[in-house]
Amino acid sequence: MSLEWRAAAVEPGDEPPTAETWQSIDVPGRPSEFADAEAVAYRTAFEDPRDGDEQHAVLVLDGVYARARVWLNGERVAEHDAYFEPLRIPLAVDAENELRVECRRPTDRFGGIHDTDRVPAEAAVPGIWWDARLETHPDPYVAELNVAPRVGGDGAAVAVEATVVTDDPLDDRLTLSLRPTGDVRGGGMMNRARVDTDAGRATVTHEIDVRDPSLWWPHDVGGQPRYAVRAKLDGAERTTVTGLRSVEYGEDGLLINGQRVPARGVNLLDGTPEDVQRAIDANANLVRAHAHVLSPAVYEACDEHGLLVWQDLPLTGPGEFDAERGRGLVERLVRSRRRHPSLAAIGVHDDPIPDYADGLGSGVLDRLRFRWRAWRASYDHEPAERVAEGVDEVPTFPVVGPAGIEPDAATMYPGWRFGEPADADWVCDRYGLGDVVAEFGAGALAEGAPTELTDFDEARHEARVDGGVDDSQAQQAETVGTVAEALRRRGTDVFALYALRDVGDAGMGVLAADGTPKAAFDRLSGAFEPTQVLLADPTPGDSEVVLVHDRPTDGTATVEWDVDGEREQTQIEVDPFDRRTVSTVSLTGGTDVTLAVAIDGAVAQNHYSV
Repeated sequence: MSLEWRAAAVEPGDEPPTAETWQSIDVPGRPSEFADAEAVAYRTAFEDPRDGDEQHAVLVLDGVYARARVWLNGERVAEHDAYFEPLRIPLAVDAENELRVECRRPTDRFGGIHDTDRVPAEAAVPGIWWDARLETHPDPYVAELNVAPRVGGDGAAVAVEATVVTDDPLDDRLTLSLRPTGDVRGGGMMNRARVDTDAGRATVTHEIDVRDPSLWWPHDVGGQPRYAVRAKLDGAERTTVTGLRSVEYGEDGLLINGQRVPARGVNLLDGTPEDVQRAIDANANLVRAHAHVLSPAVYEACDEHGLLVWQDLPLTGPGEFDAERGRGLVERLVRSRRRHPSLAAIGVHDDPIPDYADGLGSGVLDRLRFRWRAWRASYDHEPAERVAEGVDEVPTFPVVGPAGIEPDAATMYPGWRFGEPADADWVCDRYGLGDVVAEFGAGALAEGAPTELTDFDEARHEARVDGGVDDSQAQQAETVGTVAEALRRRGTDVFALYALRDVGDAGMGVLAADGTPKAAFDRLSGAFEPTQVLLADPTPGDSEVVLVHDRPTDGTATVEWDVDGEREQTQIEVDPFDRRTVSTVSLTGGTDVTLAVAIDGAVAQNHYSV
């Protein structure tokens, strides 16, 4: 049932919110006219939506940022404090009804990136961001259906939790079925579970074994088969979709279904479904939801297109936080997203200390200063690790930060915050980084006269670039490409560019806010080719030609290199996920080098101007 909504900026209080003027707005959404409001109230009226055999009315709100209270006909009926968790409210409706929802800005440390100046104020309006609807149901009915895939050495299964609501005592059978969706091989399964309960709510748990399972893979490794899970009770039913996969991280790297998958990713600042295809076009197989939670629509797109999700808890920046609340939130976060096969990792605390390397160069004294500041840096891992202990379904990276604090996932910006792009190898070697890199990159202008500089350090940019848009984007492309290729050569298990897309007129994205590519986008997509050939040191002197092969198959690769018109070619046998030195070339200033590799029908090229 669709509803017509009005909204107003209000002062938070204990009574139903009131305002002199209410504006018509769209819900769900983020009404920009309330960008600076501390609290926004949303108001709608509706008739009793039930009809025929329908006895229950339920309000469903999703993406309620950040804290909310709900009143029906003047009576408070719900409170909520986690925007990523759907809020389902049974309503005792009258013939005519008025609903008011008050949304407040966060008052704790768990507002994430939307509680910082790294996104525009319009992106952080207190509101109902993702969904708002009225449901009606018969009695009894299935109120919620939560599922989790299980894949292991003894087979595959789907763990099911079905919540049943009934007005009367119930002794019945709940039918649970699992069937492939789309063009997926294999048959379906059907089980029955007993429901014996008094009036109220009851949760039924069950596990459905899957015979001859079709496993879900990232798009560059395999297909994305999925299964529809249905729970049916009398005439009421609820359906959800999941995929079968396992995820582990350890000494052998990131393992999907027991197979190593090097992850090449991009950070999303305020992710949208359109960003999923953009990430795939960049040859990424992972997105990191940077200190915010992706909407259900983005997760659906990642499931469908085979993109892994590194999901952060919305916690960023220096400062203490309540670890117990954090643990409760991360458990709720995983539960709300566990059905998605794309969910691959959880990050807890992002950027936990202030930046200490800004403005340092590559000289001996600057490196000494870097080492001194890194040595003095400190962070207590215990609270973040305690939060991470609440997750047992996917790998966790409790601390995401710079060298010096022994992060579980590193942030490093050679060529932007410090040094030169080629210093990526130095900082990795000196501090034992490089297995997991959560952030690297550089900023660039997207247009000539930016007015919105959200997530963009203008002073840092001016220290790097003297010219306009073209020079700015060329500098970004050089930094992004050099660091990405260094991490590829090193065999980094997981690494992610910061960021895919700007949220202002300039920023760290390789795409402008509207999705228009900057020069760095092509440079990144070339560096991210699953099989690519690289120069180890694209500066005057001798440089190795290195082949990186991040595919699970072996084969014969044809490699070609052209140095100022002098072309050579060779064939080389490669193993799965291989790194091979093909040859050595001599470079001088002004040399143009074109590299190419072909294997199994796939061709990739790379170009350098020395």
